[in-house]
Amino acid sequence: MNEQVIFIGASGFVGTRLIETAKSDFSICNFDKQQSHFYPELTTIGDVRDQAALDAALAGKTMVVLLAAEHRDDVSPTSLYYDVNVQGTRNVLQAMDKNGVKNIVFTSSVAVYGLNKKNPDENHPIDPFNHYGKSKWQAEEVLREWHQQGPEERSLTIIRPTVIFGERNRGNVYNLLKQIAGGKFAMVGAGNNYKSMAYVGNIIEFIKFRLVNPEKGYQVYNYIDKPDLNMNQLVSEVEKSLDKKIPSVHLPYALGMLGGYCFDVLSKITGKKYAISSVRVKKFCATTQYDATRAHSSGFKAPYSLSEGLDRTLQYEFVDAKKDDITFVSE
Repeated sequence: MNEQVIFIGASGFVGTRLIETAKSDFSICNFDKQQSHFYPELTTIGDVRDQAALDAALAGKTMVVLLAAEHRDDVSPTSLYYDVNVQGTRNVLQAMDKNGVKNIVFTSSVAVYGLNKKNPDENHPIDPFNHYGKSKWQAEEVLREWHQQGPEERSLTIIRPTVIFGERNRGNVYNLLKQIAGGKFAMVGAGNNYKSMAYVGNIIEFIKFRLVNPEKGYQVYNYIDKPDLNMNQLVSEVEKSLDKKIPSVHLPYALGMLGGYCFDVLSKITGKKYAISSVRVKKFCATTQYDATRAHSSGFKAPYSLSEGLDRTLQYEFVDAKKDDITFVSE
């Protein structure tokens, strides 16, 4: 294909895998404030807050994939969420208009729905509970306004993935899998709460699917790999993959939250960031199920089942010998 695609913010976990799978089908470049470990030759260093740099980077491009975002739970100051996620999106759209680029795929998040919602689909009311979710929703609104005010040939795809896991990722799912695999895992609550997850090998193929099959107009998709697992089932998947019995310890929710608050206080006192916090305990115990019927009935076929994605990740991280120690930190 002759499409000139720019990935914005693709030096990280998802972007690196996306470049790997898409570089044979498109002419690709990456614009990121961080250098790419694996694709430095395709990467231009720049920031979405720098309008002039974006204007130059988008020259000659026909498609944009906007991955760049402030996404950690503990970003400080909180204004960074809005400077990068919202104003950065405005800047990208302005650069697109200057260069006549009419196609964009934007990665948002199921965080726009808030916590403990009942299997929301794409039409569910929006109720973000943190600055990340709020800023992602505001960015979506900016994108929809751009689409509505522009010519008919504009194409906007918004993808709202759930938590993404996979090889080399160092985020909440990895921390959880590591604790379970190491036998140092305490279940907070009964373990019956379901967790929607997405394997990186599938989400990148869905993004690529949308690039290969662009549609005029506006499309929004949740992305989740089905069927969802509850926490007890997730422990069973780890046991099966690693062929080991995992000790089971259950803590009451109130005790778990108390521990989280204690780590919050300790973090403020020491200035250090810890793997445990009240926000993370709350997210761990929340039911996070989302409807992904629209994505999976769009003609896309996920190359891996959720169990296969978990097995591939567990084998890579805890069984196979490592060729290098390159990892990507996320939530």
